[in-house]
Amino acid sequence: MTDVRPAPADAAGGVLQTLFRTEQGGHEQVVLCQDRASGLKAVIALHNTALGPALGGTRFHPYASEDEAVLDALNLSRGMSYKNALAGLDHGGGKAVIIGDPELIKTEELLLAYGRFVASLGGRYVTACDVGTYVADMDVIARTNRWTTGRSPENGGAGDSSVLTAYGVFQGMRASAQHLWGDPTLRGRKVGIAGVGKVGHHLVEHLLKDGAEVVVTDVRAESVERILARHPRVTAVADTDALIRTEGLDVYAPCALGGALNDVSLPVLTAKVVCGAANNQLAHPGVEKDLSDRGILYAPDYVVNAGGVIQVADELHGFDFDRCKAKAAKIFDTTLSIFARAKADGIPPAAAADRIAEARMAEARHT
Repeated sequence: MTDVRPAPADAAGGVLQTLFRTEQGGHEQVVLCQDRASGLKAVIALHNTALGPALGGTRFHPYASEDEAVLDALNLSRGMSYKNALAGLDHGGGKAVIIGDPELIKTEELLLAYGRFVASLGGRYVTACDVGTYVADMDVIARTNRWTTGRSPENGGAGDSSVLTAYGVFQGMRASAQHLWGDPTLRGRKVGIAGVGKVGHHLVEHLLKDGAEVVVTDVRAESVERILARHPRVTAVADTDALIRTEGLDVYAPCALGGALNDVSLPVLTAKVVCGAANNQLAHPGVEKDLSDRGILYAPDYVVNAGGVIQVADELHGFDFDRCKAKAAKIFDTTLSIFARAKADGIPPAAAADRIAEARMAEARHT
């Protein structure tokens, strides 16, 4: 079975071994992009296109090294293959990363140069927003190619995909509550959200409306202050370490960067459910079993955070919000089916989700 958890960065052979390691399924294509005039350094990774053109966002991040950036692109694109398969989309998995601090180096010239690299793939890769990129950036990138989604409504796009991403995560939480407590609601439950930026602040609103008690944290103080000013019922803690140790926590929602569930955080996690928007939450293979052994229900990240990709995929066919929301609502049923498969097969939910996604991709390869 293919493992969609991140490969260790120090694996022998580095990024090339990660790229070609057959036990992880391999990647079809990786493009290293450089434009000296604008300062662009980027990686576009296409994992699997059996179901259709690769679809996945563009992350803009100050990586510590080029190797780290390539590894992130490989891991994220692999996750997109599985996410798109389980979301029922006719798209394979791809992802791009731009290396550098977007606050310092993001310019129109750089985004246009990146868009030309997307164009050079001739439709094999469809891009969208991710961490560090926004609707306005997609509008710029779209000037160079017709395979850019997540654009503004004024430019023929669907706008901010974080709205449906949060909605899908909320549906995953409802399914988790149904499976664990027999009732699809978070009313009276304490939910901790790590990261209240693009997606997290929408998730807060869904949870409060459902009657949950919400605790938040974020590395950006202004993000927390915005939530507390808008929602006085919400409480905040200093950092993620304090959040995962919160007494009486029912649900932990990682909504920032990946690797939140690791050998340090897992032993002190008080929550009974993990369900969040962050990609690649499991720091390494085996964490999913550790969660299961501790009796913690894990809603696979790439299943519950698929609302955004559902939205941007729909944009290619003429965006309809109600149609997208109806598709995102099905994340509730998909999550429940994964829990049922996990119980029937005697495996963790993450492994069950992998099996279902792999079956769909394998079927597509033979049709």
